[in-house]
Amino acid sequence: MRITALIHTHNDALRLGRCLETLYPCDQIVVVDHASDDGTLRVAREYGSRVIPGKAAAQPLAALDAASWILCLDARESLTEKLAASLFEWKSQAGAAGAPAFSVFLREETAEGWVDHPAAQTRLVPHGWQRWQGRFPAHEAGALALEGELLRFVLP
Repeated sequence: MRITALIHTHNDALRLGRCLETLYPCDQIVVVDHASDDGTLRVAREYGSRVIPGKAAAQPLAALDAASWILCLDARESLTEKLAASLFEWKSQAGAAGAPAFSVFLREETAEGWVDHPAAQTRLVPHGWQRWQGRFPAHEAGALALEGELLRFVLP
């Protein structure tokens, strides 16, 4: 199984590097940039990402020709080591047969400390996925949860 990370950005130069550093289980990284005027594009290219302009990517999935599965992230998010290990294991087992999608748990940084989101979010979907809610896959009740979590860094 191949995984393509899909990240939408806008002036995320200060956050994007941390995200990209954790995507080593992914075979390809695609950054859809929405008119950044900071160093976002430079950072994305330094990590070997394929950059697509947001206005040219009305349908960014069309640009993901080599992807079997798409991992959707925000530029403020990073994989934990446990989630990265889960993705490597999933890839080595050629995916889980019969699972329509996979979900992950999210921990978010706040001024009061880290907060665990109670429900897993659908974030790993097959290339032909048709149900989207904005930039992320719509919730899939039958999605299996992967071990590990995404960390969302909100504070500067």
